[in-house]
Amino acid sequence: MSNTRNTSESQSSQNSPKGTENDTRDGANNSTDNSTEDARRPTPMEVLRQARAQLAELTGMAAETVSSFEQTEDGWSLEVEVLELARVPDTMSLMAGYQVDLDPEGQLTGYRRVRRYERGRADAHRPGGR
Repeated sequence: MSNTRNTSESQSSQNSPKGTENDTRDGANNSTDNSTEDARRPTPMEVLRQARAQLAELTGMAAETVSSFEQTEDGWSLEVEVLELARVPDTMSLMAGYQVDLDPEGQLTGYRRVRRYERGRADAHRPGGR
C-alpha cells in the first residue's frame, strides 16, 4: 500500500500547472547559464588544484610542486614534480617531472613523464642556459 501512496504522490507532483513549470525552468536556465559560464572559466589557482588532484588520482603519487604553468590554445599545460620513490636519505629519493595537459575547463586530457632524477641532483643541462 505504501507503494501506491508514493506513486500517487509522485503523480500529483508531476501534474503541476504548466505555467509554473515553465517559470521555474526559465529561472533555472538563467541561473544555470551564469554558473555554467563560470564553470568553463576556472581561475589559474583552481586549474592548479584540479591538475594536482587529478594527476595524483591517476598515478597514485602526490604532486609536490608545479614547476611550470601556462595557458595554451587548447587549455592549460603544466609540469608537475612528484615523488616516485622515497629513499633514505631524502636527497636520494627519486623524483619525476610530468607534463600535464588540461582542457579549458581544467579537466586533465593527458600526462607523460618527461624526466626522472634524484632529489639532490641538479639538471645536467638546461636548454638556453649555461
